[in-house]
Amino acid sequence: MKYFKKLSYIFIIFFLVGGCKTPEKESTKNENTLEIIVSCGEDSNLQNHINDGWKIKNEYSEEKVCSWKTIAASKDCDLEKDKGCKIVQPNIIGEETIYLLEK
Repeated sequence: MKYFKKLSYIFIIFFLVGGCKTPEKESTKNENTLEIIVSCGEDSNLQNHINDGWKIKNEYSEEKVCSWKTIAASKDCDLEKDKGCKIVQPNIIGEETIYLLEK
């Protein structure tokens, strides 16, 4: 019985250790492609990449919420005292543009 118990512990340890993988560094499979995301009019280094010889292969945009605001759900709601009557809604809606660059 002791032998079976030791064998089962060893099996469990090998099973758990074998299932763990070392973390890999994030890298692109193709080093000739690059993705740049520009959200809500923030400054990007897209022009620097274009000056370095990168070309825009694909570009697409989608709507994105840039900021949120909290408002009262009713006229008699006190936002400082009653947190249950707060409503969060989009304040500024902007655009997120994703550029796929290629060398």
